[in-house]
Amino acid sequence: MSQQNPGDLLKQVSRMRKDMDRVHEELRERYVEASVAGERVEVTFNGQQEMIKISLSPSLLEPDSDGDIDVDMLEDLIVAAVNAGLEKSKELMNEEMNDITGGLAGGFPGLF
Repeated sequence: MSQQNPGDLLKQVSRMRKDMDRVHEELRERYVEASVAGERVEVTFNGQQEMIKISLSPSLLEPDSDGDIDVDMLEDLIVAAVNAGLEKSKELMNEEMNDITGGLAGGFPGLF
């Protein structure tokens, strides 16, 4: 088993941190989309878990025969789409960071 020079190890850690910072910034411009209800609710997130866009089909806003809009259903669909988009965004970030860290980032929840 070989001993590694502490200075070399610090350089490797510093390089990894710079790579992680660079990828983190690049993730701001990488997007994932998720949709529910036959694409009647669509969301777009970037790789930093920021929601960029939400689109609702006009059919969801049409009143029923009583003149009511099913707000409860609409809220449930929005929550489902946001959760799906957030999960995809997290997966994208984790894939990119794991490429840099060799999987170490998965062992430190909340690191990013």
